[in-house]
Amino acid sequence: MDTTLQVLTPVGILDGTKAEEIRAQVNSALSDGASTLLMDLKETTFVDSSGLGTLVSVLKKVRSQDCEMYVCSINPQVKMLFELTSMDRVFEIFDSREAFEASR
Repeated sequence: MDTTLQVLTPVGILDGTKAEEIRAQVNSALSDGASTLLMDLKETTFVDSSGLGTLVSVLKKVRSQDCEMYVCSINPQVKMLFELTSMDRVFEIFDSREAFEASR
């Protein structure tokens, strides 16, 4: 098991109300020594613009600490949002956690 990998799995709607929780989880993972974060969105049903903003801000934070962040298991609605906002070019997205692990 890769101890430098931390998987975060937000549940339900990823919006402004979840922002602090996600930031806290990311900060905690980074302070625990994670160098790679995997945002597994399989339990996330919907992402709004503030949820997307949160993902972008944590991505910037992760990269500022010379770490990496990936996204996997996004549903079709979330995938469409990522494509419409060109976030699919900002984030490296994997179809599933298995696909992510196979790439390492």
